[in-house]
Amino acid sequence: MSTKDFIEKDYYKVLGVPKDATEAEIKKAYRKLAREFHPDANKGNTKAEERFKEISEANDVLGDPKKRKEYDEARALFGNGGFRPGPGGAGGGSFNFDLGDLFGGNAQGGGQGAGGFGGGLGDVFGGLFNRGGTGTTRTQPRRGQDIDTEVSLSFTEAIEGATVPLRMTAQSPCKACAGTGDKNGTPRVCPTCVGTGQVARGSGGGFSLTDPCPDCKGRGLIAEHPCMECKGSGRAKSSRTMQVRIPAGVSDGQRIRLRGKGAPGERGGPAGDLYVTVHVDTHPVFGRKEDNLTVTVPVTFTEAALGGEVRVPTLGGPPVTLKLPPGTPNGRTMRARGKGAVRKDGTRGDLLVTVEVSVPKDLSGKARDALEAYREATAAEDPRAELFEAAKGA
Repeated sequence: MSTKDFIEKDYYKVLGVPKDATEAEIKKAYRKLAREFHPDANKGNTKAEERFKEISEANDVLGDPKKRKEYDEARALFGNGGFRPGPGGAGGGSFNFDLGDLFGGNAQGGGQGAGGFGGGLGDVFGGLFNRGGTGTTRTQPRRGQDIDTEVSLSFTEAIEGATVPLRMTAQSPCKACAGTGDKNGTPRVCPTCVGTGQVARGSGGGFSLTDPCPDCKGRGLIAEHPCMECKGSGRAKSSRTMQVRIPAGVSDGQRIRLRGKGAPGERGGPAGDLYVTVHVDTHPVFGRKEDNLTVTVPVTFTEAALGGEVRVPTLGGPPVTLKLPPGTPNGRTMRARGKGAVRKDGTRGDLLVTVEVSVPKDLSGKARDALEAYREATAAEDPRAELFEAAKGA
């Protein structure tokens, strides 16, 4: 994500929420959109995939209170997409304004001299763009990369929670050169960006934006004697296996954030975060509806007509017994409380039991005689009489 993207993108609009939306409203909007545009639900649809990336990016910022605060402050300062200076001086003319001065904290004149911004906006953007508030990049800690991965769970594991091994590959400080990029451990300051890791880029309108330095790739350092392992980048691929606890009650397509479980930082910087997208297999018996589980239970005609007790299986527990009232219609849904999925507060949803009247394919002679007798006893009743009356009156 570039500085320009951060300033110009309206993440509230991406998620379709107001600027004063609560954390719960943001989370609800993200989950709804993520389900709709998830790549698994839109295979081969590149537009849906791009939309899913936009939604995820917006949630990464607005779903984190600290990043959201930084984002709101930046948007307020730059007028929701661009700095709009007022009349300049007595003549009301425009003036040149370099955002690099603000971002690096080197405002002209120092202190509160240039525009009263003091140390600049390094503290505002530091967490998102891996830059420090003041000084040069080479002396500042650098946050590790975030890692995205996926995991597949069985239906039962998703409901009850599970600890799964995840093998991850990410960029981390090169062990051969201790992250310096130089085989002798003595890199020099990049002459292009003078160690800041950033260069100014004109964008019109009388001001400029900053981008990572193309020569040092944003590190502020250049290796005189490049390390053979990392080719002078100071970063190398590393693989590791972690045991990750997936909380109970996760749903298919849910994205879980594990703080500090991403790639290691540089120069003592914090590790990035790990984002795990969960895929849940289907179950041959049970389904799911939010925090509730669902099951369809066949019953006989006599059980539905006369009433009775029916044993119903539960997920991972003993069966429960439900009472069918006399005259239970086909398709009726009953509720077994506390037998559903685990909620965030530790309580459980319910098991929704739908009754399905089973019609036998083969009848014994005795059963057939009984049904013939029943048909004769109810011959005067026409269950479709009201249907035809309603059709006539329509």
